[in-house]
Amino acid sequence: MKALRADAAGLGRAAALIKRGGLAAFPTETVYGLGASAFDPAAAAAIFETKGRPHFDPLIVHIADLRQLRTVAAEVPPAAARLARRFWPGPLTLVLKKRPAVPDIVTSGLPTVAVRMPAHPVAARLIKLAGPLAAPSANRFGRLSPTTAAHVLRQLGPRGVTVLDGGPASHGIESTIVAFERGKPVILRRGALPDSEIAAACGLRRVRFAAAGAKVRAPGQLKSHYAPAAPLRLINPGARTDPRGAAYLAFRRKPRGEFLASEVLSPSGDLREAAANLFSALHRLEESGARTIYAERVPARGLGLAIMDRLRRAAASR
Repeated sequence: MKALRADAAGLGRAAALIKRGGLAAFPTETVYGLGASAFDPAAAAAIFETKGRPHFDPLIVHIADLRQLRTVAAEVPPAAARLARRFWPGPLTLVLKKRPAVPDIVTSGLPTVAVRMPAHPVAARLIKLAGPLAAPSANRFGRLSPTTAAHVLRQLGPRGVTVLDGGPASHGIESTIVAFERGKPVILRRGALPDSEIAAACGLRRVRFAAAGAKVRAPGQLKSHYAPAAPLRLINPGARTDPRGAAYLAFRRKPRGEFLASEVLSPSGDLREAAANLFSALHRLEESGARTIYAERVPARGLGLAIMDRLRRAAASR
């Protein structure tokens, strides 16, 4: 199975498929998404079935403009409007009170809907053609998120999923998800927007983060997630390891030892570059056939918080 080119013909085929109740994977600036009409409960059910995703884990609805926002969200608090003006289109998801038109299966029975406006031009054109899309990451549930069309084909191609190839994702890590309590923002999932930027846009010194184990209100809140096929072990840089049959994910410098494969997230220590490279590097290490993947901890600041969130959840999957 091959991916469709993201030209007018490919976009038209994908949009027509979605309008008929089908699924199509498409690129965003964060990771690739698996999209279906946000208003079609049967199509949403097909997403859960295709991914092997539990029905208690809600989906994100992707929109192309503010007119579409009014079709899925009943209320937009002032703080949410401020964040939308600052970061949309971009890697920010807002959890808002939903309209009845959004099926309960999309929101896992919650009265709220997670909404974002992707910045990728292919995603924007597809959503304009097909309407708002319910779209989680285009991978098998709990596995590594896909940042290229090839990643999607490897995991979902055998299930006949149509894929639009828009090149590699630029951010390489999922969106930041923000909910609102008493009008104030609460981060439910750290992602491609650092906590500090969310706080600054709201005129706050800091934004509260919903701790692990809290009630699931949005995607990416489960303890185990984002895992490669091999067990992942979190270590400190320079820690003693056994390279036999193992692969290594380093932050800045290649490890010593004869590992099956190794990847460096950012030789300069740039956390934005490291975040962009995270999933693609893990996919390559997974392909090495390693029995174990060692992953170095990165500095817990800025986007390092989101990287560590993904690595901890991957390590908890074994």
